[in-house]
Amino acid sequence: MSGVAVILLAAGGSTRMRGGDKLLETLDGEPLLLRSARVAHNSRAESVIAVLGANRSARESVLAGLPIRIAFNENWLDGMGRSIAVGAAALDPHTSGVIIMPGDMPDLTAALLDELIAALPPGAPETILRPRTLQGKPGNPVLFGAAHLSALAALTGDEGARQVIAAHRENLRYIDVIGEAVLTDLDTPEAWAAYRDRPDMGKED
Repeated sequence: MSGVAVILLAAGGSTRMRGGDKLLETLDGEPLLLRSARVAHNSRAESVIAVLGANRSARESVLAGLPIRIAFNENWLDGMGRSIAVGAAALDPHTSGVIIMPGDMPDLTAALLDELIAALPPGAPETILRPRTLQGKPGNPVLFGAAHLSALAALTGDEGARQVIAAHRENLRYIDVIGEAVLTDLDTPEAWAAYRDRPDMGKED
């Protein structure tokens, strides 16, 4: 096994959806949250922890039957940082790294996660790996080596893990990827409509 875990962020309130739940919107007949969880589970990651918060019961039902762990962020209104902290606190202490994966990115694939996992050098726990497009735009998900787990477990606020990345720029490496899967997220009705209108909508590699 890889020794790398995935924290799947699925706690937010979908406030920009104007009453809808972006993670329960369907693509190819399945909710986006289930799609994202399957991608994480089908990767070489050793374990997957889904952090839930808003609309917990409905989202938990979507994940029923998948061999992943659930962590509940009671303070999900505090922002993404708190969700990352909840997930990091639930990790096995021997984890060699963790991928922070937003739940609202429909084009992510297990192959992309595997590429990040394969690029984590042994004996370099301070490494941070981030994908970027061939045009130089950094995206998600991001893999943090084990040296950063305590910092991730102490996060608060709504900036996610940006402060951890900013504090360790010297350890940041980029992985160049083709396409814009690492940029595409769906958090407004307009973004969903535009995505569904794409000729290649919902097709996995």
